[in-house]
Amino acid sequence: MKHLGLLAALLAILFVQQSSLSGSVKAAGNGFIKTRGIHFMINGYTFYANGFNAYWLMYVASDPSQRYKVSEAFRGASSHGLTVARTWAFSDGGYRALQYAPGSYNEDVFKGLDFVIAEARKYGLKVILSLANNYESFGGKKQYVDWARGKGQYLTSDDDFFRNSLVKGFYKNHVKTVLNRRNTFTGVVYKNDPTIMAWELMNEPRCTSDPSGKTIQSWIMEMAYYVKSIDNNHLLEAGLEGFYGGTSPQRTHLNAFNIGTDFIANNQIPTIDFATTHSYPDQWMSSSDDQSQLAFLRNWLNAHIEDSQYILKKPLLIAEFGKSWKDPGFNPTQRDALYRTVYYTIYSSAKRGGAAAGGLFWQLLTDGMDNFRDGYEILLSQRTSTANLISQQCHKLSQIRRIFARMKNLGRLRRAKANRGKQIGN
Repeated sequence: MKHLGLLAALLAILFVQQSSLSGSVKAAGNGFIKTRGIHFMINGYTFYANGFNAYWLMYVASDPSQRYKVSEAFRGASSHGLTVARTWAFSDGGYRALQYAPGSYNEDVFKGLDFVIAEARKYGLKVILSLANNYESFGGKKQYVDWARGKGQYLTSDDDFFRNSLVKGFYKNHVKTVLNRRNTFTGVVYKNDPTIMAWELMNEPRCTSDPSGKTIQSWIMEMAYYVKSIDNNHLLEAGLEGFYGGTSPQRTHLNAFNIGTDFIANNQIPTIDFATTHSYPDQWMSSSDDQSQLAFLRNWLNAHIEDSQYILKKPLLIAEFGKSWKDPGFNPTQRDALYRTVYYTIYSSAKRGGAAAGGLFWQLLTDGMDNFRDGYEILLSQRTSTANLISQQCHKLSQIRRIFARMKNLGRLRRAKANRGKQIGN
């Protein structure tokens, strides 16, 4: 009976939403994820990005003897029903770098990324590839600025990454190199590969030297246009955490920080296809108790879902969330409460046909990766209560997707019958 109730509710939603979704359709087909209004679509059907972060995939896969860890992670993810992996397509300077100098690449590391994409394809997963880092880990904007200083540029801040023309040229060259890469395992050029769901301009871009948000806004506009000039097959997102700016002063009380980004203005850029938010109440509100953190989380997510649906009119992906076992007084029920809150909020929106299009937990590991443990890791092989919540969410979103697909097919059947009736009448 529950299934019938959900079907009836979704049928009503579908008919109400047809008018709003009929326009602004980015062509679907050939396995590429596209958008239609506030939804992700694949080959004309609704798609939910329920998945995980695994920043380490390329790094580990650059050592052929360790690639089995990537395979194990993907196998486990696929068996639990997860659909999307978000990972780094950058490693700038330092140990085992992908780009060890501007425009100079380590082929062994690039082959690691090739393997990751090929293996994701094998296990039916889509990947979101981030193209740079705000932080020093794996090089980040600091490495780009240091490279420019080495070329004689007088730069006083790592935020010059967003302003200096030479640095921006280095970044654009990296974008061009990655997008035009031919996978050595599949033979498919990255920009033509439907295994890739989306490109991400940067992991958590921040420009604290310009809290007005103008610097980040200008940078996103320039770089989004550049990415689309090379590759219009794939979706593009900015990598934002979701902090509000001057275009929505009524929302800024939700901000943990003022970091020079603007959730509304940044995501209103036409070449940005969908919005993202991250949420770490245990970091942002470390002095608050669990109930206060969960209350914040609900308000944070609901505000972004509402704004994505009614202002941006684009899908929203909760691209990072989690809770660390390193938090004082941690117990697994606290993590489960956070996951349950995120997943319930996404599901509640999705079953109403809303803008919440999925969530990616931080982070997935597999056995034998103790050096990568950061407190937030999930090992699906351990069959924890959190792993069970992940599987349940995958099942729920898959149910909704099947119901939407069934309704769409029924609509096609009715139209076909109506057309046949007209032909017979004529």
